[in-house]
Amino acid sequence: MAPGSQLQAPTPLPIGAPAAPEWLVAGSIWLLLGPINLFSRQLGEGLASQASAGRHLKVLEAGQHRLRIRLLDDGYPGWIEPNDLLGQAEAAPQPRPRPWNRPAIKQRLDAVITFGLRALEQPNSYLWGGSLGPDFDCSGLVQTAYGSQGIWLPRDAYLQERFCQPVAVHSGITHLLEPGDLIFFGSPQRCTHVGLHLHNGSYLHSSGTSTGHNGLAIDNLSPSNSSAVASHYRQSLRGAGRVMHGHDGSPLPA
Repeated sequence: MAPGSQLQAPTPLPIGAPAAPEWLVAGSIWLLLGPINLFSRQLGEGLASQASAGRHLKVLEAGQHRLRIRLLDDGYPGWIEPNDLLGQAEAAPQPRPRPWNRPAIKQRLDAVITFGLRALEQPNSYLWGGSLGPDFDCSGLVQTAYGSQGIWLPRDAYLQERFCQPVAVHSGITHLLEPGDLIFFGSPQRCTHVGLHLHNGSYLHSSGTSTGHNGLAIDNLSPSNSSAVASHYRQSLRGAGRVMHGHDGSPLPA
């Protein structure tokens, strides 16, 4: 190659080509071969989410320090370190989302819940942005439990709330809930926490240190439960939702 010349990414990239710095350009699509961290901004340590092997991402912008990308199964944006893709990704075509309807989802709910309960058995602590395990945040746990069965949900709790079909629930009134439903908590203005319903108002969730368990635990919505954590979340109960379909990967409004 002549001095001063630069490689240009072919259009389209050869499918299966390993990630190379010169090919990490806007519009390129990559299949992850290993896990990566997504950050909330171009600089800094703020973890936004994580992505496991087998997921797809699209490069939106090659920044000065990091790549701005979007995960293609849940539409989630973030920034990643370019070096994290080297040896950990290969060029891929645009993935096609798998269609899911409620009957098909119901057949997988036992496995979704089993994933969550097995995660509970592992030593863990709360991690903001955690979605790989064993350390999760609340919505990362829910998304990954469903994602273990190929059913993708939006990443954040408030987006998951918008995505689900509402189900009526109140403290002590949980008979309309089904296993695998999502229970939402927060202020009247915004959802800030989510749990995975198990049965009879019991739910699995990952909560933080100030008002939670610093990791995964099971609580319930019973008004007779005097646990400080259960009482805190019961008082901030917003509602519940049912997963009726899978997310197609399109970007969602903030």
